[in-house]
Amino acid sequence: MMEKIKDKKYIKIILQSILVFLLFYYGRYFQVIPILLFDIDLESISATTSIYLSLFSNIVVLITLFLLYRKELQVEWKRFRKKPLFYLDISFRYWFLGLVAMACSNMILSFLLHAGGATNEKMVQGMITTLPLLMLFNAGIIAPIIEELTFRKAFRNILKKKWIFIFTSGFIFGALHVITSFSTPLELLYIIPYSSLGIAFAYIYSKTDTIFAPISMHMMHNLALILLSILAR
Repeated sequence: MMEKIKDKKYIKIILQSILVFLLFYYGRYFQVIPILLFDIDLESISATTSIYLSLFSNIVVLITLFLLYRKELQVEWKRFRKKPLFYLDISFRYWFLGLVAMACSNMILSFLLHAGGATNEKMVQGMITTLPLLMLFNAGIIAPIIEELTFRKAFRNILKKKWIFIFTSGFIFGALHVITSFSTPLELLYIIPYSSLGIAFAYIYSKTDTIFAPISMHMMHNLALILLSILAR
């Protein structure tokens, strides 16, 4: 009887994780709502409007994810809140290792491919140029929460083996940052630096047992990069 209950619970968790992944991958289609409401012409859409539409769909996805994981998030927030400095200290160390691995692999790939970075990164830089402050909020705060709930929370719930979870989460995180926007087959190699950071975030979650630890590091990472990009212009 207990095994049947456990099986049903695990199936429910798997279905929930699949739903989360689909929300992440297809969440941009929520943009249809404001497009229809405001009769936006897709053929002459501006870069500014595109960013606002992206923000809208991200907010809808974020709210949905919070509703799906509200009970677990409450537990993990209480855990994080008790010893925030302790968790942040651990998180910072492993984030820094991931950052070093990401930076080194990026430099090697840029040298070998004679490219300025992955297409995804160039697209983000373009959006930062268009609306820097909005991108601070969208890519610096909202996106890290969505990505951590998708690639860390959902994956850890179904992958119980520590290292299988860490490497699977990291690799898929890296892959989806590249395969949706690459322009040449060689650009697929940029999965390596993105995965390095993803593996670091997954290890942080495994080590701390609170999703708010990798969320904090992910936010700090994105906000720092966006601010540097803004200040460099």
